[in-house]
Amino acid sequence: MKHISILVPESDSSIVNIDGTYQILSKVNEHLAKSGKPPLFDIHLVGLQKDVTMKKGLFKICPDVLTQEVSRTDLIIIPAVYGDFNKILAANQDMLSWIVKQYKKGASVASLCIGTFFLAGTGLLNGRNCTTHWESANEFRKMFPTANLLDNKIITHENNIYTSGGAYSWLNLILYLIEKYAGRDMAILCSKGFEIDIDRDSQSPFIIFSGQRKHEDKDIIKAQDFIENNIHYKIPVNELAVMLSIGRRNLERRFKKATGNTVLEYIQRVKIEAVKKSLESSRLNVNEAMNKVGYTDSKAFRIIFKKVTGLAPLQYRSKYNCEIE
Repeated sequence: MKHISILVPESDSSIVNIDGTYQILSKVNEHLAKSGKPPLFDIHLVGLQKDVTMKKGLFKICPDVLTQEVSRTDLIIIPAVYGDFNKILAANQDMLSWIVKQYKKGASVASLCIGTFFLAGTGLLNGRNCTTHWESANEFRKMFPTANLLDNKIITHENNIYTSGGAYSWLNLILYLIEKYAGRDMAILCSKGFEIDIDRDSQSPFIIFSGQRKHEDKDIIKAQDFIENNIHYKIPVNELAVMLSIGRRNLERRFKKATGNTVLEYIQRVKIEAVKKSLESSRLNVNEAMNKVGYTDSKAFRIIFKKVTGLAPLQYRSKYNCEIE
């Protein structure tokens, strides 16, 4: 039997992550019992104290076991945590140390959504791939520059460390773990019972691009303003550098440092975001939406669009435009 530790950190945590994980893993045991088989998961809520209040006292979770009472576990699941991440990490140092200790003993560790920040606080993500909610990608990169964030991914798995993308994509990670421990048939059974779309591998279709502006480089802010206000023009990087009286190399270096994107990537993301909005909310066809932001090569546009969103333009339009008959 696999010992499962669903953590209840000292913070506002996702009650949905905690209770939902408990429910789904318990359902695996129920399915096995119906087949006359023993339970697979020994599931526990693990905390630093017996009562953890959340959401300004509206909810209380009572872990059934404390970290110091768990000498060994097979899988640690970290829910999303909310608030000032530095304060959260400071308040949970004992739990972070316990995670590292258990990992060194052979436990797997999985973080859900922005629980990746909590996991990164252990140091276990240094030099490793991970993902988190796309909205928090820039903040994560600033806090944990040594982690390799793949913010388009639904799931990452490396050296028994698992992370999931944003919001309800945690469900896909739980199914992934069920498949690992209980097999593909059980994962499919749970996906059908809980109506979870199994095997999603990208959160790109859900990403809303908003340029990283939480920096103090005024010249780069000007460059961002110009790009965003002139999406219908082709903007050569050299001309942008001349306009700002900055050398091209210096511009590229500062732009990447401030926004996390190269200038060309940023221009493409801004244009693609405008096309996405057109495809979502208007009756423009793909070529019209493409031309509106200055793209003239339909083949090149479609390659870039799919790279950014994970979908072909027509697929995207069909998925999100409710006016299409």
